[in-house]
Amino acid sequence: MNIIILDGFTLNPGDLNWEELQSLGPCTIYDRTSPAEVVARAADADILLTNKTELTAGHIQSLPRLKYIGVLATGTNIVDLATARARGIPVTNVPTYGTKSVAQMTFALLLELAHHTGHHAQTVREGRWTRSADWCYWDFPLVELDGLTLGLVGLGRIGRAVSELATAFGMKVIAYDPMAGPAPASVRLVELDALFRESDVVSLHCPLTPQTANLVNASRLTLMKPTAFLLNTSRGPLVDQSALAEALNSGRIAGAAMDVLVKEPPSADNPLLTAQNCILTPHLAWATRSARSRLMKIAVENVRAFLQGKPENVVN
Repeated sequence: MNIIILDGFTLNPGDLNWEELQSLGPCTIYDRTSPAEVVARAADADILLTNKTELTAGHIQSLPRLKYIGVLATGTNIVDLATARARGIPVTNVPTYGTKSVAQMTFALLLELAHHTGHHAQTVREGRWTRSADWCYWDFPLVELDGLTLGLVGLGRIGRAVSELATAFGMKVIAYDPMAGPAPASVRLVELDALFRESDVVSLHCPLTPQTANLVNASRLTLMKPTAFLLNTSRGPLVDQSALAEALNSGRIAGAAMDVLVKEPPSADNPLLTAQNCILTPHLAWATRSARSRLMKIAVENVRAFLQGKPENVVN
């Protein structure tokens, strides 16, 4: 069966290899594919793999050979699942590869908000410490995490991993997740609005659904403490970006750190690009080499399982 990868560069910019996948059949790998190129490039695909290249109903209906779609990520909103189901095409994802990396990035963002390490390191390189009349300086309030309350919106694998790190830092942990089972002993479950009121740090770890889109809106931002931080390493559309920018610029909350945005890459007029005390990183929480290696391994195993007639991690 012909295997085609529409956008392999993000997963493997050159530090991994595709040999195991290539051993399963003829394999064509494109670094990137525009929407207009999808049908032509995938015309001969029996097995089609994509990371962020969208597969619409029109694309799927125009690919009569297609028998399998593998998403090289956890989120599957880029694929029209209903159309694939109607065609009898299984769609698989990779659900568990990045838990520790995303949890680590969540705390990297929180620690940056707490200490502004990057800013202060840059000022030292620019010569400010050399010229300083004092033996030390800082430009922002420095925040100790011990004793603060971390509120987790979502208590799945990543949320639980973040809770473990928070406990190690001496933080109190509360969480909201109507789908979660029993919480760890160190985590107290609360209602969503109570979480926004009580937390010193709110961290988002829930999927994007019609119910969670714009979960962080102007109304919820008004519930937060003026000293609180907001973190998002989950999905950009969970946050109303204009409302968050307004809350930051008006001092309604103290800071935010986002690894994900509604549109990626962002347009130049995205209000968070110029918002006060807002850290933005380019959707890289998932992208440690270790996590990408696991992702590739599981994606290959998904294809192998399909070829053996026993598909795994099917989402549709």
